Amino acid sequence: MHTGKTVRIPEIGEVIMIRRKGTARLRISVSPRRGVTVSVPWLMPYAVAERFLMSKRQWVTDTMKRQALRQQEAVQTGKTAAVPGDPAELERMREKARALLEPKLREAAARHGFGFKGRVAIKNNVTNWGSCSSKGNINLNMRLILLPEHLQDYVILHELCHLRHQNHGPQFHALLDSLLGGRERSLSGELREWRII
Repeated sequence: MHTGKTVRIPEIGEVIMIRRKGTARLRISVSPRRGVTVSVPWLMPYAVAERFLMSKRQWVTDTMKRQALRQQEAVQTGKTAAVPGDPAELERMREKARALLEPKLREAAARHGFGFKGRVAIKNNVTNWGSCSSKGNINLNMRLILLPEHLQDYVILHELCHLRHQNHGPQFHALLDSLLGGRERSLSGELREWRII
């Protein structure tokens, strides 16, 4: 459960403050697509959250500038993964992604002995390339089809490794690195150069 309010801060713009049950401390999040949000503990007054935000204003504006620069560089280098705005085109892209990515995932699972029997969902995510649920279902971002094939394979193996390790601990990284022939770090760095827009 959560409630929220919006405030306008000079140099930052609109900031969404979300009061959530279960949130223990104030937290600021800056996203190129979702803007600036502040998670506020349930019983904390919004005035306290606003003072906290103002004390972090320089960090927020620096982060916004950094993100805008990375977005601009990604556009200039062609390393962007954008989806069409037309709903019919969007659905065609999703179907193309499903036709390409689901067989690729199931083939990789069989080849590496994961015994994957879960559900595959193709989503229009803006925050990640993929995810694996605790029930063993895997979500893949439809924008993966815009990436080079070796990065598609990297993301698929990353999510398959979460079937054995539901975290990013040393065992997870050791398994993924072994499946990638020692290239996990370089592929992870290459993927970070791509922007979801």
